[in-house]
Amino acid sequence: MQSSTYRPADRYSPIYFLASLGAGGLAVTFFMYLFFWVPHPGQPVPVFEDVARAFNGGDWLTQAMIVVAYLGIAVLSFFNLRLLVWNIVRYRRLKGTEAWQKLTSSNAETQLLAMPLALAMSVNVGFVLGMAFVPGLWGVVEFLFPAALVAFGLIGVLAFRQLGGFFGRVLTKGGVYDMTAHNSFAQLLPAFALSMVAVGFSAPAAMSTVPLTAGISLIGSTFFGIAAILYAVVAAITGFNSMLHYGTSKEAGPTLLVVIPIMTVLGITFLRQQHGMHATFGAHDAAIETLVFLSRLLAVQVLFLLLGLLVLGRQGYWGQYIFGKDNSAGAYALVCPGVALSVMLHFWLNKGMVASGLIEKFSAGYWAISAVAVALQFLMVWFVFHLNRRHFGRTHHTDAVPAE
Repeated sequence: MQSSTYRPADRYSPIYFLASLGAGGLAVTFFMYLFFWVPHPGQPVPVFEDVARAFNGGDWLTQAMIVVAYLGIAVLSFFNLRLLVWNIVRYRRLKGTEAWQKLTSSNAETQLLAMPLALAMSVNVGFVLGMAFVPGLWGVVEFLFPAALVAFGLIGVLAFRQLGGFFGRVLTKGGVYDMTAHNSFAQLLPAFALSMVAVGFSAPAAMSTVPLTAGISLIGSTFFGIAAILYAVVAAITGFNSMLHYGTSKEAGPTLLVVIPIMTVLGITFLRQQHGMHATFGAHDAAIETLVFLSRLLAVQVLFLLLGLLVLGRQGYWGQYIFGKDNSAGAYALVCPGVALSVMLHFWLNKGMVASGLIEKFSAGYWAISAVAVALQFLMVWFVFHLNRRHFGRTHHTDAVPAE
């Protein structure tokens, strides 16, 4: 009998799209440095020229911040796209196999929604790369917005097709959905995917000066955002009911935290819509209203963070799947909450606390809150590379089964 080796990632699951998603989300967290700490007069987001001006005219701390931001964006965008391509290749190989038939005939069929989720994130990463690295981008950006709407629209169609296949099976054939295996928030993955499409669709609303483009963005992002909310409410209620009956599935425990990134993504969606309605259509909102709105979302996130950490700790998840001998692709779901909290803290601080006059920008209190966001970010950077070593670099020895 011969000995062979394998990596945990060789036992492929569509959940590995979350590895690409996590890297992409972290690339966005480094863009937060530029977004909130680099002046960008004349447009709602910083572009290459703004960063170059800040670097050339800034002190060594400003220059160091920009260097760190660019390194973080470049490295993590590379991993985002590399892991996306790897997943697409493995996904195509999976289709039509016995494992595929088993996957698409069980509750786990909604794992397929990890693909449009990761695709939508990678399109967002593409925009971050363009704004950070491409000179003169803002001069042609109005031509890019319609292309972005088409891209996110196609990803949304893919998500609905996959979700339609799932609903078409479980809602027309009685008894095919296993409620005893619904004891987690794994079914919120489609809501996460739809909310990621919504936030991408909302970008032109915040940045375009063409009313038609901004209006289509507002309408489309509202549609996908409402779809995400409706699905999340139904899946969360039924999932929590199952957890009360059967306990939380240990391997799917991290899904308890998926509410956190959904809140951040939908929150940014509504902020972009709010800015677009103000800048393009003349609607106005008070800064204190934004603070209260973001505080409500942050409260939901903190509560689900406490619940998730409680359950994961009681189940011994960390000792088994993060630092122990076992591996689970679902561990990558733990990256998204940390990334989402980091991003939400930046928005809560800058668009809420600073905008409403409660904290002065670049004061001691400002940097204290920013430090929490940065600490979460770097913890997730370490965590991503820790998981990548376990799943993509670590080999296990096993005996090959002889052919009969």
